[in-house]
Amino acid sequence: MLEQRHPVGATRRRRFAIVGPAFVAAIAYVDPGNFATNFSAGAEYGYLLLWVIVLANLMAMFVQSLSAKLGLATGMSLPRHCRQQYPRPVVWGLWAQAELVAIATDLAEIVGGAIALHLIFGMDLFVGGLVTGAWAFLLLALQAPGDRRYIHAVTAYLGLIVFAFLLLVLTADIDASAAVSGLVPRIDDQGSLLLAAGILGATVMPHAIYLHSALVTDSPEAHTVTQRVKALRAQRIDVTVAMTLAGLVNVAMLLVAAALFAGTSLGDNALEGAYEGFGPFSAAALLFAVALLVSGFASSSVGTYAGQVIMDGFLRRRIPLFLRRALTMLPALVVLALGVDPTWALVVSQVVLSFGIPFALVPLLMLTRRPDVMGELVNRRRTTVVAGLVTIVILTLNAVLLVLLLS
Repeated sequence: MLEQRHPVGATRRRRFAIVGPAFVAAIAYVDPGNFATNFSAGAEYGYLLLWVIVLANLMAMFVQSLSAKLGLATGMSLPRHCRQQYPRPVVWGLWAQAELVAIATDLAEIVGGAIALHLIFGMDLFVGGLVTGAWAFLLLALQAPGDRRYIHAVTAYLGLIVFAFLLLVLTADIDASAAVSGLVPRIDDQGSLLLAAGILGATVMPHAIYLHSALVTDSPEAHTVTQRVKALRAQRIDVTVAMTLAGLVNVAMLLVAAALFAGTSLGDNALEGAYEGFGPFSAAALLFAVALLVSGFASSSVGTYAGQVIMDGFLRRRIPLFLRRALTMLPALVVLALGVDPTWALVVSQVVLSFGIPFALVPLLMLTRRPDVMGELVNRRRTTVVAGLVTIVILTLNAVLLVLLLS
């Protein structure tokens, strides 16, 4: 009997080991950039842009599923595939923009963590940036091949953020009919379009696309067709649960901001304005600040991890983790030292991320539709069609935004 049960137990352990990478990727979807864009959108436009958050999260769920499938089917990350498939100048260009995306990501996360430490402890923003970067480095120390402590830690951080916003939503007086009307797609003016692009950049995170394809390569190998299909199903469950939780947090952010702050001014710094709006030292303000702090700590470590995947994949080069942490922190520390408006920097960083999405999404689409790359896990025709539509929507929004910004 023991011999008959052992394979079943081993299979269950393999399936369980596949679960988790999506939660690491999902923390990038509730980073401080999301706080800034979602609270700014709710305060300035009420429930108007709720449809953008819902649509962006659905697209993010789909994209992360494709990224996980690529890594699971081939055992290689998206950057490594790009290095193998494309001419060297193209690879260098993709690497350069991916590094800019990583810097923009770290800018949002370091600044967000610094703001949270300032709100809770009155800490200087520059010192708070240093503390956030150091804490992220400590989290990364848990990361090692075959060791799931890092995944567990980041998942716990995501759980804390979900819990905090669940409580905040329960205490907010949300206008249900207005929220439902916010699900109807529409844009009022250039400012709402800019925030829509920021929400998109903060939700469909390009660095998370690169990272997720690498995270699943550490999962147990599936050699037979049946094993690979079962592993893919488990991965889809992982993505669905993780991204649903992240999406609910983003929706909760805008609902709370719209319910409490619509029609009022949060000041130049939306995050500090939101904290003050909750009522300094109130339970709601503390929940908000703690959620922001946890987000900054966890997402900063994920951003640095993604930077490693990007350099190793595109260039087959690795640099010491401490050096990468220092390099990616530098722009954020400069912003804090110069006294640049933190919320403005956060929103701009998310717009930069939105322009980086196509450079990750187009190669992902092209690779996952190729049978010679994906084998039996190649995209079905309808999957490719949906991926193409998602790409067109993002490219169109970016093009319109670029024209508006230049004019």
